[in-house]
Amino acid sequence: MAIKTGIQLYSVRESLAKDPYGTLAKIAEIGYKYVEGANHNAKADPGLGFNVPAEDMKKSLDDLGLKIVGCHVAPLELDVIDRVLDYHQVLGNPQIGCAIDFFPYGDVDFVLRRCDLFNQIGEKCKARGMRFYYHNHYQEFQKFGDKTVYEILMENTDPSLVFVEIDTYWATRAGIDPIALMEQYRDRLVLLHQKDFPAEAPQPVVVFDGVIDRGADIDMAAFGSTVDPRCFTEIGTGTLPIQKIIDKAQSAPHLEYILLEQDHSQLDELESIQVSMNAFRKFSGIEWD
Repeated sequence: MAIKTGIQLYSVRESLAKDPYGTLAKIAEIGYKYVEGANHNAKADPGLGFNVPAEDMKKSLDDLGLKIVGCHVAPLELDVIDRVLDYHQVLGNPQIGCAIDFFPYGDVDFVLRRCDLFNQIGEKCKARGMRFYYHNHYQEFQKFGDKTVYEILMENTDPSLVFVEIDTYWATRAGIDPIALMEQYRDRLVLLHQKDFPAEAPQPVVVFDGVIDRGADIDMAAFGSTVDPRCFTEIGTGTLPIQKIIDKAQSAPHLEYILLEQDHSQLDELESIQVSMNAFRKFSGIEWD
């Protein structure tokens, strides 16, 4: 079964901030059909971060032939989730996920409290016929004792309530084989994020190989200090084993979409996602419609 391919709207965040409707129209013109939102201001705006009423956004997406297949939401707090779910049900969005969890993790008790919150959010989603998913960066592969934070999260959340969106780039940058991770959590895998790492980069592939200490308390400032824009390239032009990732994706029973995401680019945002689409077309096992 071919995996549908879409775009994470974080890739064009600056363009969206200036002209949300025009940017969505350009995304559709380029040829993308499936989009995932990225709302980092959910307390003020429960939608896609554009301060657009749900009914208006639904009409715009429909008119452009765009389908929303997920949305990152921050902050993940119980007092905002109901309004977020109200909005996304109008859009027909089947699932919401974490944007970036609170760092640093600090200790196991903190992680377990997050697990409890994720289960509660998962319950709220399930009650509406929706799903909640967890998106990783590289911090989740730090360890407490002999377990990674990611393992603790997976072991202490209900598989029927908390699903996963594996970001293969960030797993790789943590020194984790993304294909093995996909196999391990295949029954919880509902979305994939695909970025790419350039052949010529100023950092090693694995951030724990000299960029930041594996045991560091990685808060958002520390995380940001490790992110070098030159360590991203248009998807399909770099070194990650993308065809193998797509091949493995075929066996995940709940996975429908692989979402291209460009955190940083040396190109204009809209040019960048066009280049990625063109480069990604060489892979087999995907579809765009």
